[in-house]
Order: sequence, then structure tokens, then C-alpha cells
Amino acid sequence: MMSFPRPLPLLGLLTCLAAVIGLTGCKKPFSDRAQDVSVFRFSDNGAPVTMDPVQSATQYANLMTTSIYDQLYEYKYLARPYELKPRLAEALPEVSEDGLLYTFRIKKGVRYSDHECFPGGRGREVVAGDFVYSMKRMFDPKNLPQGEWLWQGKIVGMDEWKKTGADYAQSIEGLRALDDHTIQIKLNKPFPQLTYTFAMGYSSFVPREAVELYGKEFGINPVGSGPYVLKSFTTKKAILVRNPNYREEFFNLEYEGYDPKKQSGLGLEKLDGNRLPIMDTAEVYFMKEEMSRWNSLNKGTEIHYGVIPIELTHMVTENLKPLKLKPDYEKKFTAMNLPELGIVYLYFNMSNPIIGHHPDPEQNRRNLLLRKAIRAGYDWPQRNRRYYNGIATIFPGTIPKGLDGYDEALGNESVTPDYEQAKRHLKEGGWTPENLPELDYNSVAGVRMTQLYEQFRGWMGKIGYPREKIKFVQYATFGDYNKAVKQKNCTLIGMAWGLDYPDAENVLQLFYGPNGSPGSNSSNFDDPEYNELFKKSIVMQPGPERTEIYRQLNKMIVDQVPAICGLSRNTLTVWHKNVVFLPSRNPHGSLLKYAYVFEDSKD
Repeated sequence: MMSFPRPLPLLGLLTCLAAVIGLTGCKKPFSDRAQDVSVFRFSDNGAPVTMDPVQSATQYANLMTTSIYDQLYEYKYLARPYELKPRLAEALPEVSEDGLLYTFRIKKGVRYSDHECFPGGRGREVVAGDFVYSMKRMFDPKNLPQGEWLWQGKIVGMDEWKKTGADYAQSIEGLRALDDHTIQIKLNKPFPQLTYTFAMGYSSFVPREAVELYGKEFGINPVGSGPYVLKSFTTKKAILVRNPNYREEFFNLEYEGYDPKKQSGLGLEKLDGNRLPIMDTAEVYFMKEEMSRWNSLNKGTEIHYGVIPIELTHMVTENLKPLKLKPDYEKKFTAMNLPELGIVYLYFNMSNPIIGHHPDPEQNRRNLLLRKAIRAGYDWPQRNRRYYNGIATIFPGTIPKGLDGYDEALGNESVTPDYEQAKRHLKEGGWTPENLPELDYNSVAGVRMTQLYEQFRGWMGKIGYPREKIKFVQYATFGDYNKAVKQKNCTLIGMAWGLDYPDAENVLQLFYGPNGSPGSNSSNFDDPEYNELFKKSIVMQPGPERTEIYRQLNKMIVDQVPAICGLSRNTLTVWHKNVVFLPSRNPHGSLLKYAYVFEDSKD
């Protein structure tokens, strides 16, 4: 799931808050400390452009969709490694011996939030047919879906339904509602990761009545059966309030995977026995600038959760591994290192013949050498020190440590700079300062992104690439940037991918040819050998044979250089002492429903 940090001046936030106040009737943007226990104020570094599940391709959209809608499954809040649990489903699916037939039974009596789209304004029961309808929407080209790649070629008749006109009146053999509470899915071939995909925002249950009422405006008028209802939304702030129709769900500390050896001291015991969602209101502030978030967090009366800006690390912390705050800050905040199950990487638009695939074999060879030269000049260790406090994990290839297929044997050659090797690649490819192509370095506008660009351009200068030939193409918002990427309008693309589920298949699919833009393969890498091996691997259960194929695929990415990989972030996160909260990166569902703000007698 794509993401990338994006800065925003504090003035922009305050302007937006003033606008929201005018709409909601609030007297001021943040309540007094005495009122803080009624609201959890979360902050994120980017905003979704839509809350339509078919387009929830970013972590920002996924946070909202998993809070507003229901999915069949989610992850236990505290369990690490991540572990699935039923959400709208009654239990894990029944699966046939050949792995092709899945039967899901959903809970009875679950209702959508009350809304004018329903007769009498009363939310009706969620039924299996809603799931069938919602999955059809993902394959309807009119919706510009971004998650189709998850199930493409996998469900019997699904792709054919799309090709023959996406007629909602037509049934699909492999996607059926056997009755109001039973879903049956028939696969063309085994897909061991199927159940994981039904914990993602893409797979949300959506009522047809709401989609037909709002049409293209449905993305900003979501209607679901999840723990929260959207009260208001701007690109700076979203207010979510408890869904009165939300079913009885209580927090069970042991069931959620509590580990007292690793998680004691966070106050998580306070959650036990609480009905979910715990907070009546959750406010999500989209604050791109880390310093703006930090200033808001430090006031004590604004946001509850944030990160320590890189510029202030040594002022705020005494130690990074393990994380320990300085005394004044330790009195105010709970802190932890938040490891990411994901990857930060720079990739090339391989559909662009000046740097990627080329029909002429000789030019194709030269382009490969150019990509190798750029990679050899890329300094991951320096980026780690400068922008990630030196505590990120650098690794070769795309498979992060801890996942099946990670290969230590790939060595560090692809993640450490070698400027002389880069020059040799350029020479072998016949590249000179005069004939090197102009390259667009694409990103979101902002101070941090400009710094990353200048750092990259400095590295390229060391290998003999004229600095003036690397242009910074900026986009006002991440939504604009992501749209340009999906339309193949970008050349060098800096991005982060948080895994949707804990299986290396989820990163390897980023380079599978049929997943090309607007799908998840935004690099548009399309190698026949890679495609065949990937297709072979996705029907296999975990085991030594699949592990070996994963490693082969990983090595092909290193050898063919569709991307420069990679790094997993480790974020220094803090939240107020009167808040019980366990932050998480992907994969996860609705974090907001577990947050608990209590009266702090020390304040």
C-alpha cells in the first residue's frame, strides 16, 4: 500500500481548522484539556483524496475505509507477528482440499449506519450480496479501481464479467451469495493469500443504495457498517463519530495477543473489557510537516500522537536503540520505535524508453547499464543517517527481513554506493555527459522532498551525471502525484510500500507485468521470465520450493534494476501519557477504534 511522507506548513493547517470550525460550530479548533478525554486526536502525514474502497490505495485512505466500513477480517491489535481474526466473518473460511473453493459465513444482525439512502433513513442489515456487489465494483472500469490487481485472474468468471461490459445484473460463477449470510468464492487456481486480501480496505462491504445516491460523490460521502461514521472531511482534517448501529464488540486483552514481556508499560491493560470503539469521537489531522505535528503535540491540548522530527532527535532522546526519551519528555510522552513491514524505494518507469524497456536490444542493454549506474551511485546508508536517524533497516532486493524469501546471500552490493563502478557502467553503455538523457525526478512539493531530490542529484553528480539534466517535477498533493504515477507520467519515482499482508508475494507483485499502471506495478516492469515464475509461485503453499522461487524473483529485480531498493523505516513515535494506543504500520485495520484517552490526574 503506497505512502510517502509529505510536508505542509502549519499555517495551512490552522487555516483549514478555522474553516472546519465554521462548518461544525465549534468555538475553537481544539478543546480544553478537561475535554480531551472525549476525543482521540490522531495525526497523519498525508490525506486521502477519496474514501471509496475501490480507490483506497494509500495508507491514508486505508485508515479511513477500515474505520468506516467493515471487511471480513482484520488483524489482532496486539499480536506480533500479525495474526488475522474475524471481523464481519463469523470465523476463518472453510476451504476445499484443492484450495479452490472458499466459503465465508458472515455475522447476522449487523447493520449499516443510519442514512437517508435507506428507506426511512434506518440502516439495513449487511448481507452477503453486498460483498458480491462491492467486489463487482472493483472490476468495473468506470470506478477507476486501484485494487483490481489483488484478484485479477483468480476468481472464476470475474475478468470475463469485466470484459463483457461489467453488467451488475449478470452473475459471476466464482462469486456468489448462497444466502444472506453465506459467501462462496471459486478460484481458477489456488491463491493461499486470499483470506489476507479480505482484511484490506479494498474489500469493504458497500451498500448499493449509497453508491447510487451519490454517484461520483460517494468517495466523500461514505456509508458503512464500521465502528465510525464520517461527520466531516477536508484535506486537512476528518472527524469520525461513533456509529450508533455498531454491533457489540468488546476488547479482550489475551485474545488480541497481549505480550506482557514486550508490551508492558504501555497501559494496554486499561483496554480490557471496553466496548469498541472506545472513544465517541476520533479526529484525524492531516499534517504534512513533521515540525507542525510536533508543535501541535507538545502543546498538550491538541493532537495526541506524533513522531519525533529528525531535526530534534538528539534534543528529545537519550538513546535510540532502545528508544529512551530525555527526562522532561519522558514525563509527557509514551514512546516506542515503530518498525515498518514495508519498503522505501526509488523505481524507474520502465514503460519510458529513455530509461526502461526498449524494443531495440542494443538500446535496451544500454538502458540497463544506465539504471545500474544510477543504483551504484545511490547511497542508502547516507539516506538512513540523514533522514531516518540511522535506525532504519537497509536490505538488498525487495523482500524485507523476517519474510519468507529474504536472502542474505544477495549481499550489500546493490545497497551501498560505488561511484567507480557506476562510472564503469556508464562507459560500458556508451553514456557520456553529452548523451545522457534528461530525467524527471518526481515527488510531492515540500521541504523534505526537495532535500531528498538535492541529495539524489548530488550523488548523480559524483558519477558524472550532469546535475542540470535531473529535473524536479513537483505535485501539490500526494493524490496528484499518485495520479501522475498511475498514468505513467513520471520517470523516477520515490515511494514507500507498506505490505498489505505479511507475505513476500505482496512486494513481488509490484513487478509483475500484468499489474502494470494503473495497477500496483507502477514501475511497469514486464519481464516474461519473471512473470512466469511469479505466476508459478502464487499458487504454492509456503515451503522450500516457494521460498527458492521468491529468492529467484528477488534476484531478478536486483539484476534487472526496475527499482533501487531498499529500506524499511523505523519511526520514533510518541503519544501523551493519558492515551492508551499501540501505533502500527501496514498491515492493519482500524487502529482508531482501540484508542483510549483517560483523565490524567497529573495535569
